[in-house]
Amino acid sequence: MKKQEDSYQWIVEPLVSWYEKSARVLPWRENADPYRVWVSEIMLQQTRVEAVIAYFNRFMEALPTVWDLAKAEESVVLKLWEGLGYYSRARNLKKTAEIVCEEYDGEFPQDYKKLLALPGIGKYTVGSISSIAFGLPRAAVDGNVLRVITRLDENPRDIMDEKFRREMATQLEEVYPEGKCSEFTQSLMELGAMICVPNGSPKCEECPLKDGCKAFQNGTWEKYPVKKEKPKRKKIDKTVFLLHCKEEMAIEKGEDTGLLAGLWKLPNVEQKLKPAEIEGWLSEQGLDQISVAKGKKVKHIFTHIEWHMQCYIVKCKKKNKNFQWVSEADLEERIALPTAYKKCL
Repeated sequence: MKKQEDSYQWIVEPLVSWYEKSARVLPWRENADPYRVWVSEIMLQQTRVEAVIAYFNRFMEALPTVWDLAKAEESVVLKLWEGLGYYSRARNLKKTAEIVCEEYDGEFPQDYKKLLALPGIGKYTVGSISSIAFGLPRAAVDGNVLRVITRLDENPRDIMDEKFRREMATQLEEVYPEGKCSEFTQSLMELGAMICVPNGSPKCEECPLKDGCKAFQNGTWEKYPVKKEKPKRKKIDKTVFLLHCKEEMAIEKGEDTGLLAGLWKLPNVEQKLKPAEIEGWLSEQGLDQISVAKGKKVKHIFTHIEWHMQCYIVKCKKKNKNFQWVSEADLEERIALPTAYKKCL
């Protein structure tokens, strides 16, 4: 289809046609139940599709409906989420499930403002649920979609600019095809994930939009999208203690605020301790140690922070009451330990 100036109407038919022939088979695409769409979209934030599949299947097996999620203990939800990171997403899932069940009788509202008011649901997720589950002309504009659109037009605007994102959403919503809203939303996502890829060269020869794409025609795809450089991540040193007593290990609850708020953690100090300082810390905790051995160094990267952790393996004569002492089976089956600390184990 010939490109029309100032309209994305020309991309609709070739994109939807391509998607219907080429879409990946993914478990959350088996049906468009709003609960499944919502859970998958929250999981897919900051996480690769390949990693999410197993988590999604496990989550749906354990909590197949929004009612099951609303009634579940938070510890169960966190354990199902273990390894996905950004644990506030899991807590917000439970909060939203409770609201949907209490205020909307287990049915997700189709109203835009009501959806947006639910915990952990932003404009992108509202767009996904609205178009995929309810068939409404609401755009879901994320990094994949913005990469496609800016390359089509060689658009130099900063994709992190909220005003630009709103403008793109409005322009796309003007061309949503009646009866194919779900397919159009997912076709844009799919093209950005599989063809107009974020890392490495795009697969332009396979792209259904190449004939109207300026970046393809001019060989300028590397210049788009334009994105302001992120500030460098802050580096934090930590000394982490693997405290063992007989067959159990010490863990403790994290602070109520901050990174990994309220989650279980390994005892640690936010600095690089010297041997004498380690002995002093153990003494402060009332721990009589049998042995102290230097363990491995571990690095874990969050969005804005890097943890550089030096681990120490400590065999203790007896347990103290400062910590919760748990077995290996507890850590495996019951207690959600963030990935940063699991690396230390």
